[in-house]
Amino acid sequence: MSTLLDKDGIQHTLRRLASEIAQQAPRNAQVAIVGIRRRGETLAHRLLPLVREAGLDGIQHGAVDITLYRDDLTTIGPSATVRKTEIYFDITDTWLVLVDDVLYTGRSVRAALDALTDLGRPQAIRLCVLVDRGWRELPIQPDFTGLRIDTEPADNVKVRLLEVDGEERVDLI
Repeated sequence: MSTLLDKDGIQHTLRRLASEIAQQAPRNAQVAIVGIRRRGETLAHRLLPLVREAGLDGIQHGAVDITLYRDDLTTIGPSATVRKTEIYFDITDTWLVLVDDVLYTGRSVRAALDALTDLGRPQAIRLCVLVDRGWRELPIQPDFTGLRIDTEPADNVKVRLLEVDGEERVDLI
């Protein structure tokens, strides 16, 4: 096991991502940051004040649950935990930043895109991930990447966040 990011590394990475988001967001559009439940939601919540500090105001935020949109729902069946999607604004014509912790196959992002488009038609959806580990199965690429690493299929990238896990780091196992 090796630590890829410690607490300070995660904070520094989030500040950089917030700056990139603020720079690329169109000035004439409603902007929203939406996290994929669970750790993506936490990261989105952390990004919100940092994006504001970087000069972008009036940002909406929310969280999307992808459980019912997963393509493996029949295999996880009764063990699936459905949580609430909390997006209390109209996403139509919004420049939306979708946030997740680790991008791997792209299937979670595909499920999130399906869930979001059921709620409206955003002006654009941009993907922000803390870690891109490669090995995509779908043609999905991040627009904002905290850390890009080369992994093997048997590797595991574990993001641990204080709010969810009681500790703060990103490990390669």
